[in-house]
Amino acid sequence: MPTTTTRPLPPQLLAAVRKHWGFTSLRPLQEQAIRAAMAGRDSLVVMPTGGGKSLCYQAPAVVRDGLTVVVSPLIALMKDQVDGLTRIGVPAVRLDSTLTPNERTTTAERIRRGEVRLVFTSPERLVNTDVYQLLRDAGAHTVAVDEAHCVSHWGHDFRPEYRQLARLRDFFPKASVHGYTATATDRVRQDIAQQLGLNSPDILVGSFDRPNLIYRVLPRLDLMAQVRAVLDRHPGDAGIIYCLRRKDVDDMTAALKAVGYRAVPYHAGMTPDARRQTQEAFAAEEADLVVATVAFGMGIDRSNVRYVIHAAMPKTIEHYQQETGRGGRDGLPSECVLLYSGSDFLTLKAIIEKSAEEAQAPPEFTAASVKHLEEMARYCRGAACRHKSLVQYFGQPYEVENCAACDVCLGDTQEVPDAMTIAKKILSCVARVKEGFGTAHVIDVLRGAKSESIRSRGHDELTTYGLLKEVPKTDLRDWIYQLIGQGVLVQAGDEYPILKLNAASWAVMAGKHTVRLIQLARSEKRSKNAAPSQPVSLPVGADAALFELLRTLRRQQASQAGVKPEQVFSDTVLAEMARGRPTTVDALRRISGVGDYRLQSFGAAFLEAIAFHCRRTGLATDVPAPRTVAAPRAASSGPPSAKKTQAFRLFRAGESVAEVVKQTGLTAATINGYLADFVTAEKPASIFNWVPEDVCERVAAAADIHGTALLKPVFLELNEEVSYDHIRVVFAFLATRE
Repeated sequence: MPTTTTRPLPPQLLAAVRKHWGFTSLRPLQEQAIRAAMAGRDSLVVMPTGGGKSLCYQAPAVVRDGLTVVVSPLIALMKDQVDGLTRIGVPAVRLDSTLTPNERTTTAERIRRGEVRLVFTSPERLVNTDVYQLLRDAGAHTVAVDEAHCVSHWGHDFRPEYRQLARLRDFFPKASVHGYTATATDRVRQDIAQQLGLNSPDILVGSFDRPNLIYRVLPRLDLMAQVRAVLDRHPGDAGIIYCLRRKDVDDMTAALKAVGYRAVPYHAGMTPDARRQTQEAFAAEEADLVVATVAFGMGIDRSNVRYVIHAAMPKTIEHYQQETGRGGRDGLPSECVLLYSGSDFLTLKAIIEKSAEEAQAPPEFTAASVKHLEEMARYCRGAACRHKSLVQYFGQPYEVENCAACDVCLGDTQEVPDAMTIAKKILSCVARVKEGFGTAHVIDVLRGAKSESIRSRGHDELTTYGLLKEVPKTDLRDWIYQLIGQGVLVQAGDEYPILKLNAASWAVMAGKHTVRLIQLARSEKRSKNAAPSQPVSLPVGADAALFELLRTLRRQQASQAGVKPEQVFSDTVLAEMARGRPTTVDALRRISGVGDYRLQSFGAAFLEAIAFHCRRTGLATDVPAPRTVAAPRAASSGPPSAKKTQAFRLFRAGESVAEVVKQTGLTAATINGYLADFVTAEKPASIFNWVPEDVCERVAAAADIHGTALLKPVFLELNEEVSYDHIRVVFAFLATRE
């Protein structure tokens, strides 16, 4: 697989990132993607939501002559990005159907005069009009295709208009082409590269794990009660509730508003103006709860979403990953709750098949859609760690045994005792009623209901009558759907579906095929592991009252400036202000995410608020960054490998990294990782055998300025002269001296 050079990025690019976006460092995958763009190499970048994909094509455009063309599927997304870029001093425009003739003319003239660096447009406008000629003649050197998974038949959001982008090579023969997406399996990645005609591309895939997200997949028993329980854990916070149908959205919104929640709806049945009002209210923090269909979310630039609720199962794991990924984009914890019923699979399957029939879709497309649905249903029924399941689905390993951030690892759900016995009773009851009744009637028989429907048919005399009378209806219904989902029970018919048996049903009753059932854990166990009720988890030492004061100030400043609160400062920046409590312009500038434009526009107001609060409360100001070991590698809870044990033994003997590499046959990168683990675990008195003393002193001095939460700021502080491996080992050593 082609890879970009590891040559350092040009200083002018890093300076532009600092000036316009306020970031003091880049994430490793961002660096690689930016190198590809700067070198004019094709690339495919798969970076999960919140990973900073847009910076990968925006930053190179600022420092290169000519144009970067960005292909985007949504006008709202284009407008949001162009407005944001313009506000921070980056010349960008869009060409879409909302522009008036005069605006189109003016924009075209600006492009011809070389006054802009980025042009956003849709695939239809780029391919089906003369826009491509305008952009090619203006010197387009890069084409960035956002939401690139839309080009693939195998993706979760295929759009036919994206297939036309295969003509990009004809339109821009000298330009590099780059695809960007948040979710794509290996098969989809290959299809994207083929459809876009990428030439020996760099394939850059980030980690699909979002450790700050708490995943919960719980049986849907009492929808409104379960939704309100999540909302009440996050008072005043931003959240999204995804529903399956438009009617579900309207009903849920009305029910929540009736009991005092500030909820607004969003679905395709609303007028464009009504949808726009919802989006703008949410972005401006005038509304904190959106109830929506899956149409909502793409391009929403609000990073502080603290919870995402799915009131029904999504169609694909890719949709689920993307929609939950709209929570916690600022890196702070966010809760993602999926309320699932086995009936969701049947409902969605019927919708898919009906839509495919109406659209006369090819059979393979329908089959692929149903396969995606089956994978999603398996995830919902699974008993494995949610983080592990998601990461492995996208083809990556996950070594952590207990993530401590999902319903399985937190113990929210548990296996039903005697699941096989219960399953046999349910299946036997279906057999006894001669496979002629639906779920409700079978439940009544099993619970011993004394209804006329039961008595008139003599079903109160069946051997299965009352066998599960102690089980609540909601649990019993959920278990029946779990059995359907596991393929040992069938629901047939459309208008009045009935339960039927199959070969697997008889195998279960004969004890030749096993099943498992899950249920919510006991309430006292759940309450012990429930998500915290505080709005967000702030860094150690941060003052919660100051954080809330700064959030209020942010809304006020945004309103006065006519911008979105997100475009003032993110929650992560406010959290760091509440921790470090800077009182000078230089101190505020050192916070990642501030940037020159935000500093000039809003810095004075925030510094004044911080100083006033600290004088009133007696809090210390200008608190240095804490020392915390940077980005610890996820370690398996099992025993260390034989190679790692060998490396530790050699380190104890004082052997150098080079010697350990030679004796183990492992790479230097792996051995340096083992060395950092060794220093953390065994706390040697000195590390001079592996890191020269003068290097240790330089790293320690830089750490006093920047802290040890991130490697990159120290790397830059030391003029990129000290390796990341040495910095990581010194950080580990410093942590042992706390």
